[in-house]
Amino acid sequence: MTEQQKTGDAFFEAQNDGAILSAGARMIDLKDLFYRLASGWKIIVGFALVCAVLAGVYTLYFVTPMYQATSILYVLSPESILNVSSLQLGTALTSDYIKVFDMWEVHEAVISNLNLNYTYAQMRDNLSVTNTPGTRMLDISFTSPSPTEAAAIANEYARVASEYIQETMATDKPNTMSQALEPANPVSPSLSRNVLIAFGLGGVLAAGVMSARFLTDDKIKTSEEIRECSGLVTLAVVPIDESAAPAPDKGKKQKGKSE
Repeated sequence: MTEQQKTGDAFFEAQNDGAILSAGARMIDLKDLFYRLASGWKIIVGFALVCAVLAGVYTLYFVTPMYQATSILYVLSPESILNVSSLQLGTALTSDYIKVFDMWEVHEAVISNLNLNYTYAQMRDNLSVTNTPGTRMLDISFTSPSPTEAAAIANEYARVASEYIQETMATDKPNTMSQALEPANPVSPSLSRNVLIAFGLGGVLAAGVMSARFLTDDKIKTSEEIRECSGLVTLAVVPIDESAAPAPDKGKKQKGKSE
């Protein structure tokens, strides 16, 4: 075998070794990425804290708190509780009673009685009527920026709906089991939830930016990276002593400026 063939074989072996190394470089990159994120944990946590503080300030000073009050109606009257057929009828009519709260006549009566400035759409959006499975009770909830208004509207809906059901459906008038009270605490926004969400999103965003910068950085910085990319071994490494670099001659600069 000639020297040229030996040199060519050595070159191809080096290329094959480089290909193998570059094929496994992706796993090494993931490891390096983990170490990069771990080394920058202070930046990630700091940015997450800033986002959490901003979310808290925004929630406290720029978001209007909403209060919710709930009144409860019972579908059957006390006289018919012992009647089994009435119990079955009450269970079947619960869905019909919920539908009553979609009638424009009910919304109009509440708006007129309380002299409100809401439209039908606003009243419908802020009103919630639910039935707990297995019961004949209707929870009538209204959400408003004012706790007093929320309680007043919820109670008025219960009263108007009871009268409307009695008049139009020719059935017993539902009883008010519980009147709405003024809520002490808002139902939204949740300060703790917003702060936690902002903290998590801030950390993910900071980690994403650091990961993107790491993955797009294709500069070769070490001899190991040279070997991984080319499959060739570096013959020598020349260190740079930055402390030995000559300091700029300030006197000459000042002299040149004065001239």
